[in-house]
Amino acid sequence: MILNEEQRALLDSARRFAEQRLKPDYQKREASDKMDRSLVREMGELGLIAPDMPEQYGGLGASGLTTGILIEQIAWGDINMSYVPLMASLTGKIIAKHAKPALAEYWLPRMIRGESVVALGLSEPRGGSDAANLALRARRDGDHYVLNGEKTSITFADQAEAVTLFARTGTPESGARGISAFLVPLDLPGIQRTHFNDLGSKIIGRGSIFFDNVRVPVDHLLGDENKGFVQVMQGFDYSRVLIALQCIGSAQASVEEAWAYTKERMAFGAPLVQYQGVSFPLAEGDTMLAATRQLCYHALELRDAGEAHTAEAAMVKWLGPKTSVDVIHQCLLTFGHYGWSMDLPHQQRLRDVMGLEIGDGTAQVMKLIVARERAGRIAVQYAK
Repeated sequence: MILNEEQRALLDSARRFAEQRLKPDYQKREASDKMDRSLVREMGELGLIAPDMPEQYGGLGASGLTTGILIEQIAWGDINMSYVPLMASLTGKIIAKHAKPALAEYWLPRMIRGESVVALGLSEPRGGSDAANLALRARRDGDHYVLNGEKTSITFADQAEAVTLFARTGTPESGARGISAFLVPLDLPGIQRTHFNDLGSKIIGRGSIFFDNVRVPVDHLLGDENKGFVQVMQGFDYSRVLIALQCIGSAQASVEEAWAYTKERMAFGAPLVQYQGVSFPLAEGDTMLAATRQLCYHALELRDAGEAHTAEAAMVKWLGPKTSVDVIHQCLLTFGHYGWSMDLPHQQRLRDVMGLEIGDGTAQVMKLIVARERAGRIAVQYAK
């Protein structure tokens, strides 16, 4: 794919930021358990957060493809920091399209400047892949909705300023047709938050958010009542591609480091790269990353053209994380006993990327989506 002049300039800016500001302290940040908000604001100043948002809110009006290219570059430096622009694009699209004008005008510029982070509140303890199986209730009470329930496995749970929340406003039997979306500030009375002790991606603060009779103004409803589930499912096609590019960017960093190491490391009187047992696995990994990247770009080009891309998004959502985990693992092995050390970044990249084999849909669910898109409802209608 040939980038245009604007895309190339943005890519170069993102790469410099990743190389100079993110990659050097990637491992050090893991000990903090929180994002460095000064880095988030720097990203905003460079136009690297939600460039696809409309210019009226401070975005660049850029394409989904441009957004994906930038997220990949940021993830090359630190995959965890790339969650900020990804989440801003996902939740920002919902807010821009469905929020009341005053609400959008308040939150979107803050998100784009890196001053505020808005989480996505969908998953619940009893429903991960079964995303429509929501128990958190929103009950209308005059000019407010009253929220009761729990969201779990929420990225930025303990550090976001607000959450795009999906709650049941219909009957328990209404399924996806009884779900509404709200933009909920997280400083309201009755909200409690936790921080999970995860294997990887520690600074994004995955955790639970509890709502105990939380009162949200009616004008914080996003779109129409009972229509919220459709809004988030449409956004998932986009976010799944961006997630795949996150993983590819992180794995690409390990591959580049492994290639450099094999040229410098000597064994039996020759550099390691001369031994096919060492170079061929890296060549295969580099190839698979390139192939997956091109499928991601294709999916984003389809999206930008207004074409269906559900199957392609599901394909890269299972292929991107799996390929990246395999490639980073091979890079770790390439470094031998050095790779096994916590001093090198491969072990952290492996842990950080592995979580995305789960988040936003497992490989099994993604393959069901591909089967449905190719064979129709018969591919899934009997699944229980």
